[in-house]
Amino acid sequence: MRCLMALVLPAVLLAGCSSAPEQIALNNQQTVVMESPVLTAGITADKPAISAASGRKIATSILSNSQTTPVTVHYRFYWYDAQGLDLLPQEKPRTITVPADSTAQIYSLIGNLDAHSVRLHLYL
Repeated sequence: MRCLMALVLPAVLLAGCSSAPEQIALNNQQTVVMESPVLTAGITADKPAISAASGRKIATSILSNSQTTPVTVHYRFYWYDAQGLDLLPQEKPRTITVPADSTAQIYSLIGNLDAHSVRLHLYL
């Protein structure tokens, strides 16, 4: 019985690999990823909007602070092509302090016109 399992298991695993998708499945509904302390600190973020500017793509998002004190947030934008592959090089993480009871705009520029979608990651 063990010999049969040793032969069947690799065949089943390989069969699952034979029908690889043509693109990576990205959840386009999840364009903002926030760690839970960010929400606890009172920060919310709009879905990044993508536009073209001077031969580059730009993604912008508005951060809102509902607290009575300023909050410092770290963020990074991740760009993807139409097939869902990361576009390199990735930007370094950035930091912004959102004033109390206020908003702040953050952005990312990429010179690769193959950029199709973007995901924003926020953390404290």
